Amino acid sequence: METTSNSKHRPFSIKLWPPSESTRLVLVQRLTNNLSSNSIFTQKYGALNKEDAEENAKKIEDIAFNVANEQYDREPDGDGGAAVQLYAKECSKLLLEVLKRGPEEKEKELASQNNASAETFFDISKGQRAFIKAEEAENLLRPLKEPGNSYTKICFSNRSFGLEAARVAEPILVSLKNQLKEIDLSDFIAGRPETEALEVMNIFSAALEGSVLKSLNLSNNALGEKGVRAFCSLLKSQSCLEELYLMNDGISEEAAKAVCELIPSTEKLKVLHFHNNMTGDEGALAISDVVKRSPFLEDFRCSSTRVGSGGGVALAKALESCTNLKKLDLRDNMFGVEAGIALSKAFSKHLDLVEVYLSYLNLEDEGTVAIANALKESAPSLEVLEMAGNDITADAAPTIAACIAAKQHLTKLNLAENELKDEGTIQISKALEEGHTLLKEVDMSTNFIRRAGAWHLAQVVVQKPGFRLLNINGNIISDDGVDEVKEVFKKYPGVLGSFDENDPEGGDDDDDDDDDDDGEKSGGGEANEDELESKMKNLEVGQEE
Repeated sequence: METTSNSKHRPFSIKLWPPSESTRLVLVQRLTNNLSSNSIFTQKYGALNKEDAEENAKKIEDIAFNVANEQYDREPDGDGGAAVQLYAKECSKLLLEVLKRGPEEKEKELASQNNASAETFFDISKGQRAFIKAEEAENLLRPLKEPGNSYTKICFSNRSFGLEAARVAEPILVSLKNQLKEIDLSDFIAGRPETEALEVMNIFSAALEGSVLKSLNLSNNALGEKGVRAFCSLLKSQSCLEELYLMNDGISEEAAKAVCELIPSTEKLKVLHFHNNMTGDEGALAISDVVKRSPFLEDFRCSSTRVGSGGGVALAKALESCTNLKKLDLRDNMFGVEAGIALSKAFSKHLDLVEVYLSYLNLEDEGTVAIANALKESAPSLEVLEMAGNDITADAAPTIAACIAAKQHLTKLNLAENELKDEGTIQISKALEEGHTLLKEVDMSTNFIRRAGAWHLAQVVVQKPGFRLLNINGNIISDDGVDEVKEVFKKYPGVLGSFDENDPEGGDDDDDDDDDDDGEKSGGGEANEDELESKMKNLEVGQEE
């Protein structure tokens, strides 16, 4: 039951998550030092001795790792950057909490957090991906059989259940289904023959039928229509779902129709993810029906699903009713101009949008201008705007710049792999000059930018407090221009991305440069374990609110 992903515009990326054991150990040592050494915080709240500091540091790191790992599980195809940020943020927060609680309460409180987490969340996904047999299933699932347990969330991901193991799990799930709120069955039949996999899914579905779930994750199972219908009993019994994940599941037109048919109510749905499927235009029509029935949808992802213009228009019209939308990811589809214009009409009603991912949609200037005009008048709190790989030229730059100028909460801007050139880049740079104090990352790689555009953009973003990454790789900046930009950033190591794909001679070839999709266009300078470790080394105790 295999599915092939859409290879169009698939940039190479290096995962930042999970961190290596050595990186985690470095962080524990740093936390230990912060808990035990002299600082304004330990002077105010008291320091721990080395032994207690190390013990608390290990617990802090473990809790933060689990929190960040859950974040990464939500978006397993990302580069892990969000998980790394959350990891550091949680460590900083818990560190200050430990100091504030005072010496007698520190260990007790952390132990309580660990116990609470252990009592409510049962997870067998850690470790290597593996088949499990009946005997191993008995051992792994034994805690679920303990009388009076309080598990509300279970994760069986990363372990492949055969028939024997499924039959071990069946009575356990039946006994727990009335207390379960979140179920993660992603990647739980890997490598099984289709007949066996479908029977296993039927067993789990029947066992969990009638549970009142808030979150259900069936991703990475290559379901197809047969797989979706194997979960018929479970899906039909759900009326309170708030989160549904069906990523990398081979969701074809028929499978999408089955999803629409089998879920009786999506009135409470807030998160719907369909990344990396074979949905196509006809499947998108079925998904749009689900979206129409989800008025409280906040996070919709339908990226890399082979949706063209017709399906894009249908999805856009359906999204008009989702006025609570905060995050929208439609990357890597074949929408075209018409769907872009339809999408702009939906955006005029989305006042709460925070993150918008519209890269590789063939929007061209006309679709881009329509969307930029709509976003300018809506989404006042927009933080992330990505429109890479849309054949956008400098003609659309004034409209994009006007939109950006109005978005003072912007933290990330990605316009990579377009044709903005110096003219468009300078206009966008000027839009970023005033305010934009929250800006952290700008990607303008592969835009035929020369020396002037690169220098102007560098001068603007380097002034932003807390700015983390400028990626202008893959352009046609002269060697002298590269040196000038590096000089601008000489006091800010690690903030300027690599120039390994810059072509200083490319200016002679005008606009006919090859559009090479094989290299990493958006990763910039955060592509290895050393850089991940350096992020952790910069950990500081958070400031009091």
